Amino acid sequence: MTKVMEPVVDPGPASEEARHLARETGLTVTIGDALHRAGRVADDATKLWLDPRLAHLTPPDGMADRDVATERIVAALKAGESIAVFGDYDCDGITAAAVITSILRALGGQVTPHLATRREGAYGLSDPALARVLAGKPSLLITCDCGSSDHPRVWAAKRAGVDVIVIDHHLVPSEPLPALAFLNPHRPDCAFPYKWLASCGLALSMGAALRKAMGRDLDLRPFLDLVAIGTIADVAPLTGDNRVLVRAGLAVLAQGRRPGLRVLADRAKVTLSHGVVAEDVAFRFAPRLNAPGRLGDPDDALALLLETDTSRAEVIARRVEETQLKRREIQAVMVEEALKDIEDGGFAQHAGIVLARQGWHPGVVGIVAGRIADQLGKPTIVIGLEGERGRGSVRGPRGFPLHDALTASKDTMRGFGGHQAAAGVDVDAGRVEALRAAWNDACSTLGSASFGGDDPSRMRVRLAPEDDACEVALDLARLDPCGEGNPEPRIVLPYARVVSARDLKGHLRVTVTEDRRTIDGIAFHRGAEAAGLQGADVAIVGSLRRDTYRGGRAVELLVQEIRRRSS
Repeated sequence: MTKVMEPVVDPGPASEEARHLARETGLTVTIGDALHRAGRVADDATKLWLDPRLAHLTPPDGMADRDVATERIVAALKAGESIAVFGDYDCDGITAAAVITSILRALGGQVTPHLATRREGAYGLSDPALARVLAGKPSLLITCDCGSSDHPRVWAAKRAGVDVIVIDHHLVPSEPLPALAFLNPHRPDCAFPYKWLASCGLALSMGAALRKAMGRDLDLRPFLDLVAIGTIADVAPLTGDNRVLVRAGLAVLAQGRRPGLRVLADRAKVTLSHGVVAEDVAFRFAPRLNAPGRLGDPDDALALLLETDTSRAEVIARRVEETQLKRREIQAVMVEEALKDIEDGGFAQHAGIVLARQGWHPGVVGIVAGRIADQLGKPTIVIGLEGERGRGSVRGPRGFPLHDALTASKDTMRGFGGHQAAAGVDVDAGRVEALRAAWNDACSTLGSASFGGDDPSRMRVRLAPEDDACEVALDLARLDPCGEGNPEPRIVLPYARVVSARDLKGHLRVTVTEDRRTIDGIAFHRGAEAAGLQGADVAIVGSLRRDTYRGGRAVELLVQEIRRRSS
């Protein structure tokens, strides 16, 4: 049961305009072609985009409540007040909490960080979580990556004499939030023009305001590694300010200054000295930092980011890795069960998928939903039921407006929250079928089939005959960070011949030739195809990388598609 893939599309050779762009920017023809297909021209804007600097960040003037928040936090710092920081349990919430906690401590603040936990029953600031925070008797509470919809808890904190500052980027309800300050670019009255900062980016901006107000010479660049991780993990668009912050943050991460991330890189088999790309964060760092919160208590992840001693960080990283391995085991079982339910129920024909089972781990449903959405190319809700109630996660194809579809289905749920790219739901077990029908209707109306597919004209380029493959791989790094809002170009070899194909522990290892070039490639989990490809004429599509294992100028193609070419 797999998503039907389109035939390999040959995008054709680079145009003269693309070649001009390559000459003007000093890039290979292949990458000039990719930029041209993405709508870029040889102008100053493109040159700035290729070389983003922190000086290019949008001035924070106009961010609603930033001055109010700064004044209140500075007063707390100067008076030695007890400050509580509360973050959500995902990567953005954890990194945002780490950023603001570290900055406040560096400025002399008395800070106690807290994180949401799944056992307390909800994302964000739940009633049990607020009780835990208030037990520490703070006079100021700063929430990170949550709070926009937590009106009852904000009111409760206010009644308890605690001022609340909310730092969040989730969609804003129409009801006014009773916080002292509410930093969220999605507020209708917020004049800050860049709307897509993750909460960790907003936390860093708050730190910059505090540094200025306190007249302190505090270097904020060491916190950019945390901003890069939180932004990538939250699937925020890697455009504008996020591109600037993440590019700089990946460079900081590669320096290995933070003990917790340095030892985590060792566990994840990431060689920092080779550099770090967004893909490393998305598939190596973020899943490990998310694992403790998925299965129970996220405090290990926060502790790892805040730890300054390498030996203590090693101990925490060992626990995080053990949790990650356990998460993988649970995930494998759930994915298998989900695929069986789809087949048994005939759900693959639906415009949107809803799956629910008793006992499915609520901390893993988001990953399973993502896997199903990727495989079937359809918006997917996966719910873990516990008795008469279930909590689920929502994922979909790239660009599909999940929040709009949930809004159309809201009458079948207790509640939901999140944004257009990812969300969570709260559902009664007896209403799953009603949700399935409403979700299918909503996804059909919104046209789920029109989202998520690669746009061959924008995302695929031929490997130009005159280009050295290693130079193309080096130029690809100029496009990073790639991800949401900035998809990585897929390199196409439309007229390749397979000179070697073998099954390597279940993976397909191939060597192909085209235009007198020889390129090695690997296709994960496709080793069984090796026997039928030896000597074949093929079209092949993949992501080009420097092969750091072999070193030198060696490159490798991470193969997404390989098809026999019809004669």
